[in-house]
Amino acid sequence: MARVSLTPPRTLLLRVMEWYSRRTYGKVLDPGKALAHNPRVLWTDLRFEQSVAKWNGLDADLKALAVMASAASIGCSWCMDFGYWESAERGMDRRKLHDVPVWRESDVYTPLERDVMEYAEAVTATPPTVGDDLAERLRTRLGDPAFVELTAMVAVENLRSRMNAALDLTSQGFKDSCDLSDMGRTGPVTNTTD
Repeated sequence: MARVSLTPPRTLLLRVMEWYSRRTYGKVLDPGKALAHNPRVLWTDLRFEQSVAKWNGLDADLKALAVMASAASIGCSWCMDFGYWESAERGMDRRKLHDVPVWRESDVYTPLERDVMEYAEAVTATPPTVGDDLAERLRTRLGDPAFVELTAMVAVENLRSRMNAALDLTSQGFKDSCDLSDMGRTGPVTNTTD
């Protein structure tokens, strides 16, 4: 159960956030409801997320893998659930999304994708454990602008995941709605992230 009520005081900002959330995601996001207890925090978060969404220097699939690897390291089931749904809706290979928590044992990733997930975990560690060789491989393969964006995305996901995990926000069933559409083709996908 969340550590803060998910029925915050009704404000104009909350009503606008709820409308946008339902329109965009089909339901009101629990992190938005939690942050609505402090309208300045919610407003700042909404503006920040709009800015982050405009970053486009890093391949979207690599970005998704980095974000989900960071969320898995922290143990944020809400972020894993939403990240799976968001990336699956965009058309990303669901096997790659599903295997993020066990990426080291999976055979679905390229060497670059493995480096990205290793880097995300290393940046997420407290304190960070990024090695020079790994950073140089990524910087060389991605270029400086994308490498900086990768680093920033992992930091952003740390903010999201740590806040959601600390508030005990858990899965809202986004992934399940993706898996339902897969059942006729390949059978249900087992959720290993919750």
